Amino acid sequence: MSSTVISSSSSPSTKALLSHRKASITTLQSHERAFSSSLFGTRPGITRRSITTTTTTTTATRPVIRRGGKHSEVRCSVSSALPSALLFDCDGVLVDTEKDGHRISFNDTFAERELGVTWDVDLYGELLKIGGGKERMTAYFNKTGWPEKAPKSDEERKEFIASLHKRKTELFMALIEKQLLPLRPGVAKLIDQALGKGVKVAVCSTSNEKAVCTIRVSAIVSCLLGPERAEQIKIFAGDVVPRKKPDPAIYTLAASTLGVEPSRCVVVEDSAIGLAAAKAAGMKCIVTKSGYTADEDFLKADAVFDCVGDPPEERFDLAFCGSLLEKQYVS
Repeated sequence: MSSTVISSSSSPSTKALLSHRKASITTLQSHERAFSSSLFGTRPGITRRSITTTTTTTTATRPVIRRGGKHSEVRCSVSSALPSALLFDCDGVLVDTEKDGHRISFNDTFAERELGVTWDVDLYGELLKIGGGKERMTAYFNKTGWPEKAPKSDEERKEFIASLHKRKTELFMALIEKQLLPLRPGVAKLIDQALGKGVKVAVCSTSNEKAVCTIRVSAIVSCLLGPERAEQIKIFAGDVVPRKKPDPAIYTLAASTLGVEPSRCVVVEDSAIGLAAAKAAGMKCIVTKSGYTADEDFLKADAVFDCVGDPPEERFDLAFCGSLLEKQYVS
């Protein structure tokens, strides 16, 4: 944006323009304070310290998610500063894989084996408290009773569970390859904005099933985001780090590999453990709640939305991500 220089000997019309510009700036500052209060709320004992950067500021409309899941339009100032890297979690952020993918694949496996078992949305949400698909099935059958077609001995049941899980994984991968799992609203838009502005993009995911995790994440990125985007996106998944989230190792590795400062990274997560990992790595974090994480504690998030969103129901964009880098809260 070109700058306008006004000297002390300016004409009356120029002085009027200057007065108008000052009034506009005052109005923008007022909007920014209102937006900050709406987005972050009041934090006792915490004051805001501004970080000086060279930026251009424009006015835009942003929906802010409030308690109860509702959002309202507010006028906020958006800076032209951009993050060095935009880092996405995979499951629940790019795609709601648990509800629309894994749950469906479990049910299809049960149906193929004629086990007479169906996991609805609410039940699966409870079962997610048990880590690991094999462990989840075992705990469920131990509680509700094993199907008639299941073997009787403990050793044979382990093999039975392993075969069910193998088939579930095959069906899940087929959903991805056939592009039957939808990307969450706004994900492709935000990634395109970042790549178009030269912001580095990566997907960072950890899982108990490390080998499967790498294959799954790679398939989601290449099949659902497309090959052109995929070749520009770095993937960090599986056994690239020894400890999974909430340990920050995956995000620390991403920043180091991409050659960027953690403080210039913005992470998009959907869970409390992912948020903890991002903050422990020294990064800004936006939470986009997913179906099974809506009630988790996101108090430490820099912003919380129900999704990224596509126009006309866009929740935030790349410029908003950049604006987070200019706000610092200290005790």
